[in-house]
Amino acid sequence: MAKVSFSKIAKDKENALVLKLKDGEVLIEMRPDLAPNHVARIKELVGEGYYDGLNFHRVIDGFMAQTGCPLGDGTGGSGKKLKAEFSNEPHVRGTVSMARAMNPDSGDSQFFICFEDAPWLDGQYTVWGKVTHGMELIDNITKGSGNNGTVANPDKIVSLKLLKKTTKKSK
Repeated sequence: MAKVSFSKIAKDKENALVLKLKDGEVLIEMRPDLAPNHVARIKELVGEGYYDGLNFHRVIDGFMAQTGCPLGDGTGGSGKKLKAEFSNEPHVRGTVSMARAMNPDSGDSQFFICFEDAPWLDGQYTVWGKVTHGMELIDNITKGSGNNGTVANPDKIVSLKLLKKTTKKSK
């Protein structure tokens, strides 16, 4: 597969992420129009290198791949809970959305990418982005087993970086 210049195809370079996996790179375009606080927090975590090396700990074939837990088992986070930013944006193939516990305001650092449409999630999880290139690489992430999708030998995020670092304007 030929390398694609994401800087040429991303609509909003300051709100685009490059997710490097073992098989190549994926472009995720963030949606600050839908979830400004979540996008800002994801950018902070990405800037700290938080996601680099983390497992895709929960992967359910035909549903989604989940990552963002520093403990690798779905029980951890960055320690900063976010207030839900639900929208009417549907959960379709490639949607990137925040994972959470029963409490709608419990999203932290974990997120998932939908393999297929998941309309039962609409309006109940914060959509903050979409895979716009490289979805076939997401499809190749090692699937888990059982109802919870626990992965025995999980794939990892090699790196997650901003396509273009934002510069703070001085006054």
